[in-house]
Amino acid sequence: MIASARHTASYYAASSLPQPDYPALAGEVVADVCVVGGGFSGLNTALELAERGFSVVLLEARKIGWGASGRNGGQLIRGVGHGLDQFANVVGTEGVRQMKLMGLEAVEIVRQRVERFQIDCDLTWGYCDLANKPRDLQGLAADAEELHDLGYRHELRLLQAGEMRSVIGSDRYVGGMIDMGSGHLHPLNLALGEAAVAQQLGARLFEQSQVLRIDYGPEVKVHTAQGCVRAKTLVLGCNAYLNGLNPHLSGKVLPAGSYIIATEPLSPAQAAELLPQNMAVCDQWVTVDYFRLSADRRLLFGGACHYSGRDPQDIGAYMRPKMLKVFPQLAEVKIDYQWGGMIGIGANRLPQIGRLADHPNVYFAQAYAGHGLNATHLAGKLLAEAISGQHRGRFDLFAQVPHITFPGGKHLRSPLLALGMLWHRMKELL
Repeated sequence: MIASARHTASYYAASSLPQPDYPALAGEVVADVCVVGGGFSGLNTALELAERGFSVVLLEARKIGWGASGRNGGQLIRGVGHGLDQFANVVGTEGVRQMKLMGLEAVEIVRQRVERFQIDCDLTWGYCDLANKPRDLQGLAADAEELHDLGYRHELRLLQAGEMRSVIGSDRYVGGMIDMGSGHLHPLNLALGEAAVAQQLGARLFEQSQVLRIDYGPEVKVHTAQGCVRAKTLVLGCNAYLNGLNPHLSGKVLPAGSYIIATEPLSPAQAAELLPQNMAVCDQWVTVDYFRLSADRRLLFGGACHYSGRDPQDIGAYMRPKMLKVFPQLAEVKIDYQWGGMIGIGANRLPQIGRLADHPNVYFAQAYAGHGLNATHLAGKLLAEAISGQHRGRFDLFAQVPHITFPGGKHLRSPLLALGMLWHRMKELL
């Protein structure tokens, strides 16, 4: 088996639960729905549809959770999208409010799924937004007021600079906001647990089954190297790894690299100094830094979103200085793991959940822009609701928002967006 067919050499892969090998697709199979992609989007769509009585086949090109779903920062944070008020001219003020409420529901879907099926994924509650500048703290205060107006049921608490040591062992931040309704978990173990649940509910899962061609029509035919799936409905849940499978959709999502390092296990005293309340934390820069402790007391430090399409030659050497700016006390601590992966970003930063205009039996979900851990779970539920004819209005709220195709084609869109992001970073310094 080729190396790329296995998981990347991450902390998550090294500490995962047993990883079953699902078979590769062979021959022709028939299903109500074919789902392409074995990450959170595909797994949750398959799980939700199987619960509703549909026959489902899921195809994964490599291993379940191989992409962003098994590599991400493990931060389970409320909300979907960025600046949802900008869509009021499309979905109306009430539509925006419903989107914001669904951003809270997304975290609850994960909470309930983990509890109901007893998925062992180190789910831990507690999160803090870190304010880099005084104006960030003003924004967090506005967020707290909005969440209160939405009826948010979890504890929120604004912190000033003098209170930050109760959350983080660093003097880098001028304040923050604690949110006890968000938290962190082991994402690969969550994906593996949800795959097992989907299979128990009747979904058929296939790995090492890259889709090579799709024949569209009233009945779709999805071709792999050794087999074919015939289905009434198709769901594309590949996000940043869609590549050229559907050029129309792949042109609307930009794959961007994000990177994580994991330290050696820290002593209880070291861990308590860094993050005394074991919260996940995230700063407010455009090129966001996010970090947390693992269950075995490693610091998992991530960020450095890259739009160039080129990974750093040495991820550890690239990320370590960023970590030491926050925690200089870790200068002598060894880095045990370093890895990266691709997240999918759309031009307007709203998850793209919809169906193809020319093929209405083909649905898709992609472009979570860093909110994937919770937004994927919401997407799976909305797709299942739409396909089954339940609560279709929720799906339609997202589906009616237009999404532009990135200019410049496959080779120029990343450099063009990198220039745009450089402009935003320069504005942050003003």
